[in-house]
Amino acid sequence: MLSVHWRMAELWTLQQSRKLTQEEESELSICLQYNAMFARRLASLHNMSLAASMTHDSEWQHEICAQIEKLERQYGWGSYPGIHQ
Repeated sequence: MLSVHWRMAELWTLQQSRKLTQEEESELSICLQYNAMFARRLASLHNMSLAASMTHDSEWQHEICAQIEKLERQYGWGSYPGIHQ
């Protein structure tokens, strides 16, 4: 899980009991932007992997899968306690 996800959850929880400060709203916006960029990059790689699979280009697909794994490791995907993928 990305650290921005933890912070977004924290800000969302705070928002349930009080209005966020201007700084917190700005931080939430930054977290949402970062999350969108990460999601677009990951989705793009998955789409390319599908295209590689459909064209039976296993070498390209392996390269893309390696990029997906690197991206997920880089951002700590699955590195939180109690959650297994």
